[in-house]
Amino acid sequence: MTLTERPAVATENETRPWRVVVDRTRSLAGPAVVILVVQVLFFPMPLGIWLQGITVGLLGALVAVGMALVYRSNKILNFAQGDLGMAPATLSLILIQSFAWTWFLGLVVGLVAAVVLGAVVELAVIRRFARSPRLILTVATIGLAQVLVVITALLPDWLGDLTGRSADEVAATAERLSFPWGFEFTVNPLVFRSDHLLAWIVAPALLAFVAFLLKRTSLGMAIRASSEGAERAVMLGVPVRRLTTYVWVIAAGLSFAGLFLRAGVVGLPIGSAFSLNVLLLAFAALTLGRLTDLPSVAISAVALGLLEQGVLWNDTLNLGPLVIDARRGVLVAPLLGVVILAGLLIRRVGKSRAEGEEATAWQGSREVRGVPRELRRVLEVRVVRVLLAVVAVGVVLGLPLLLGTSDSLKASAVIVYAMVAVSVVVLTGWAGQVSLGQIGFVGIGGAVAAFATRSWGLDLLLAILLAGIVGALVALIVGLPALRLRGLYLGVVTLAFAMAVSAWLVNPQYFGWIPEGRIERPPLFGRLSLESPTALYYLCLGVFALSAFLVTGIRRSRTGRVLIAVRDNERNAQAFGISVTRAKLTAFALSGFIAAMAGATLVHHQQVVSAQLVAPEQNLLVFTAAVVGGLGSLIGAVLGAIFLQGGGWFLPTELQVLVTGAGVLVVLLVLPGGLGGLVFRCRDLWLRSVARRHGIVSASLLADTGEMDHSDGAASPGKIAAGPTGTGSQSDTEVRS
Repeated sequence: MTLTERPAVATENETRPWRVVVDRTRSLAGPAVVILVVQVLFFPMPLGIWLQGITVGLLGALVAVGMALVYRSNKILNFAQGDLGMAPATLSLILIQSFAWTWFLGLVVGLVAAVVLGAVVELAVIRRFARSPRLILTVATIGLAQVLVVITALLPDWLGDLTGRSADEVAATAERLSFPWGFEFTVNPLVFRSDHLLAWIVAPALLAFVAFLLKRTSLGMAIRASSEGAERAVMLGVPVRRLTTYVWVIAAGLSFAGLFLRAGVVGLPIGSAFSLNVLLLAFAALTLGRLTDLPSVAISAVALGLLEQGVLWNDTLNLGPLVIDARRGVLVAPLLGVVILAGLLIRRVGKSRAEGEEATAWQGSREVRGVPRELRRVLEVRVVRVLLAVVAVGVVLGLPLLLGTSDSLKASAVIVYAMVAVSVVVLTGWAGQVSLGQIGFVGIGGAVAAFATRSWGLDLLLAILLAGIVGALVALIVGLPALRLRGLYLGVVTLAFAMAVSAWLVNPQYFGWIPEGRIERPPLFGRLSLESPTALYYLCLGVFALSAFLVTGIRRSRTGRVLIAVRDNERNAQAFGISVTRAKLTAFALSGFIAAMAGATLVHHQQVVSAQLVAPEQNLLVFTAAVVGGLGSLIGAVLGAIFLQGGGWFLPTELQVLVTGAGVLVVLLVLPGGLGGLVFRCRDLWLRSVARRHGIVSASLLADTGEMDHSDGAASPGKIAAGPTGTGSQSDTEVRS
């Protein structure tokens, strides 16, 4: 054999090409087969419902694939994916139904509007957050979704004025649209029309077009290259920013196509695209398809559509002592949660380096430093700290004396939501575990506390503590997937858990121990009445103070330092002998404890256990409040709750726009560290001025100003703290770390 000849050694895949086919088939259809087995065994349905499930699944696949494209480009969960198509689809429906435009002309106008909207969103919003943590950008898509929902809701009003009809009439006529081709056939028990046939043709064609675009065209190869490594692609001359715009345009077009066709199949109520049930189906397909495997995402979406229709078709599911009304869709969220969790946990145990870097990109908190030790002894600093503390305590304690009955109740509710935001800060800001399901712990804690006070006659304070303990135990169970999942994977699992809680676990119809009707507030310690709004305010304030005291103490302890270390780098923490498992479960238990206590307080504040108190949308509201306030501190959690929840209640109507999705986008864009970050930046500016006036050098204050000598970490002379003579002090004894 010459040197140029290759040895006649074949790999196993070359000798057994069928193995490659089998492995690929297993990765594509494995999750879908499991879903179909569950559907056939537990939720049988006739052939007509099967066809309906396939149709709905194909349309959902368009939304899910668009979401997968955005993930490949930006590494985020796009909560605005449905609303990117909802606004142009609503425009098309109104033009066709109310302005008598032809079906094809309305389709073209809507498609053009979707393309323009996708480009504008990427250029005006997404590109502004290109250097932000993925967590911040994901919250920005939540704010963007809220803006698009408002625009969609206003379209009937704007266009209705041109026709002289009311907005309600325009919206009602635009909810359904039929393809202008008379064709129908019956498959028991449904009648299928030309709209179904159009969906069966167009949806697979669009999915095939996306696959061809990514696999066979230079544009698709460039998109794939930029998604696998943006920095490397830029070095190779790939226009990454332009490609990101193309991706958002394609995603908006897919979303529009899915929703426009859905209007002819099952109808499209105006403003419903932001429904978390629709998003959760897309999230489930996305996670089962490992986020970037588009064929697997599409197949999983179709299988999930079949499962959803099977659940809705069956009247009940008999689980022995528990009989569940499946037709109401109560089981959809719990089943999706189980499917998502199972699909994620069967992944390989090992974590690649890329996965670790991706999880790190989801850290959105900035560490907040305390006042430097060398400045705490300065009289000016001591006096200001005492004055601020006295003023803050005075304002908080005297607030109910200045407010009326209604405003006092609202203020106490803001305090409760601040507690929930604190639980998000502990879990996401300090421990780095993304949770979108804190309201689930709120619901469980509220139900337990209501049962304890009504059935056992327990004192309210003891009931709140009991609810916290139960919430911590439940959080430990929910936190078990965190031992293998990080980033958005864990966020999707916790969101499914919260939706299952609101739809099922706190529903008295399925669990008889959950109290119904009015929940009385028992006197605190058997003596202190809580019937007045002022007393209720001080109760909420006291529970919040207890939570803040507990969290602050833990943050200053070794446990708090361990949580920060695990958040920053798990592998380094393990190298120092830290138990990552214990740290993560501790964070979940502490977060669940606080959220459950907040739930117990909220239920007795509202005096009812209801699904409205723990609506799934509240999870996104609380999470957004924590991020807007700043995930690095408790002050940020309080400011975020005041901004979003309190602003919606106390601001005048003309200023309400400040606390909508648009306001969230502005705050995240202008203040990456949140409202709390702004407070601490102002504090540090003042502390630097104090240091200069007193000739004190504080290295920790100068670390962010560029006034440190990077060669040895020492302060640069003449730039740091100007003493009375105007020169910088260089004494080694004055440099403090």
